[in-house]
Amino acid sequence: MLPVVLVEGRTLPEVWERSVVEVWRRGVVIDTEYGERSRDCVMVMVIRDPMAEPRIHVGGLVVGRLEDLDEYVGEVLRGTRDHLVRLGKVPYTYHERLFRYEADSAVIDQIEYIVDKLSRAPYSRRAQAITWKPWVDTGIDDPPCLQRVHCRVYGERLVMQAMWRSRDAFKAAFMNMYALTLMQALIARRLSERLGRRVEVGEYVDISNSYHIYESDWRRVEGFVRRAQSEPLRRRVWTTEQYAKYKGVLNRLRAGGR
Repeated sequence: MLPVVLVEGRTLPEVWERSVVEVWRRGVVIDTEYGERSRDCVMVMVIRDPMAEPRIHVGGLVVGRLEDLDEYVGEVLRGTRDHLVRLGKVPYTYHERLFRYEADSAVIDQIEYIVDKLSRAPYSRRAQAITWKPWVDTGIDDPPCLQRVHCRVYGERLVMQAMWRSRDAFKAAFMNMYALTLMQALIARRLSERLGRRVEVGEYVDISNSYHIYESDWRRVEGFVRRAQSEPLRRRVWTTEQYAKYKGVLNRLRAGGR
């Protein structure tokens, strides 16, 4: 039986770390279409204060360079890779699907729609954006994992829910959530400007139909889980300011210490 797991906490790093521990502990082993097994569960994560520091989990950056986090944010929020869609080199980016969704010869900025809808009716249940294009995505090997973003104002707090059909818990989820909480802050800021009053960033709720760890990562995740269970979290997190500092030091070292 596939387990459904709920993880709640105040900050992004603590919730993400606990989610990896829980899918490792409670996930079931299941085959994948990529020729290897995975540990898998349905995961629901609730981050009560998504913009609270520290916001960076060092373990969420281990799969690449420190700069990869900033580059991913640029891809999602600023469309730095959208030109690759136009050139036919990639089938989609999240920015292209959310900010420039094309259907029936129309181009729709779904994030602007969310801002406009909530500025007129903050309690609306219709302020959502989707990524899925069945006429495209059913025929490609790597369709979008993110499926839907839903926003609503509760009191003076913008709550965002993100729904994912599939998610690599260890190598993708942290950066996904980091970027989407920045999108949540962007929507709250635009909404504040439109309403003429401050709208705070509220809870971020993240739902994955398949939250998994691939078999090729099991040994690394075993070590990750041991550290999570034996060492305080503060040893594995950075504030945004610390992240910028370490990234700057690394860049200077790469440039020969100048």
